[in-house]
Amino acid sequence: MAIPEMQWAQVIESPESGVVYKQIPVPKPGPDEVLVNIKYSGVCHTDLHALKGDWPLDRKMPLVGGHEGAGVVVAKGELVTQVEIGDHAGVKWLHGSCLACEFCRQSDEPLCAKALLSGYTVDGTFQQYCTAKAAHVSIIPKDVPLDAVAPILCAGITVYKGLKESGARPGQTVAIVGAGGGLGSLAQQYAKAMGLRIIAIDGGEEKRAMCEQLGAQAYVDFTKSSDLVADVQAATEDGLGPHAVLLLAVSEGPFQQAASYVRSRGSIVAIGLPANAYLRAPVFGTVVKMINIKGSYVGNRQDGIEAVDFFRRGLIKAPFKTVPLEDLPKVYELMEQGKIAGRYVLQMPE
Repeated sequence: MAIPEMQWAQVIESPESGVVYKQIPVPKPGPDEVLVNIKYSGVCHTDLHALKGDWPLDRKMPLVGGHEGAGVVVAKGELVTQVEIGDHAGVKWLHGSCLACEFCRQSDEPLCAKALLSGYTVDGTFQQYCTAKAAHVSIIPKDVPLDAVAPILCAGITVYKGLKESGARPGQTVAIVGAGGGLGSLAQQYAKAMGLRIIAIDGGEEKRAMCEQLGAQAYVDFTKSSDLVADVQAATEDGLGPHAVLLLAVSEGPFQQAASYVRSRGSIVAIGLPANAYLRAPVFGTVVKMINIKGSYVGNRQDGIEAVDFFRRGLIKAPFKTVPLEDLPKVYELMEQGKIAGRYVLQMPE
């Protein structure tokens, strides 16, 4: 196919500009890169942080956001041998890493000091054509629909990694905080596929209905609960609380509550990244209950392969709504208002 010179994109032109829908040049892939004709891109809460610049992390400026892009490889650099033109590929948050440092050698590529981040330190997937390091794109089987798999490329991989990091075993209970959002809807499905019981924590009846449909054993509505700690513990069969907690919330409060309801020897895994937030837990309770508190970042390349394979086998169905690329500002509005159940996926113009 002919590759055009110009393309449509959503661009943050300056820290105060918001997103501007405009035409920009199509980038050229470097020697170790591929050019992907993006068909669909999920919208993640991280993209809103990139827009607002409220993380302690320098952004590229101007910037094309997005890091859940699924499309077709249309060009590649001369050093690329593992990806072919015509392959279906996913562009993820981890755009690239050095592949040579201690962390990369131990399959902890997201911790690489030289990591490149799609839609944050390099241009991402809110454009029709996007470059990516060939070593880090996910090859997507051609029988997998590109719109439906897009949210798996960040949200799916991230929560799957978090569940692995929690150490929860089949038959045990995991509390998922923010269960009705984009991350949470996927976390519930991965948890179910991994044999875990689920307590969904979120607010509102729409999210209750979705969580129950996804297989949660219990739903705790924080907007109606007068004693959230007691309600979460009561939702477990023995009343001792969940074995693990996945914190996917976008506000600080839930990060302070988890240590009060997780059971002894339980794990609290922080995944959500509310701006300027802190994790706090009482020292006495943390010590005598032997609670494990940890962070979990995005998955490595193998986690990505496994997360997509769960999806391919029909174990994961990401709830999503498709809107055109030009509607990105409306998606951000809904996100800020907390009105998104599931995920929004942007469709690129033809």
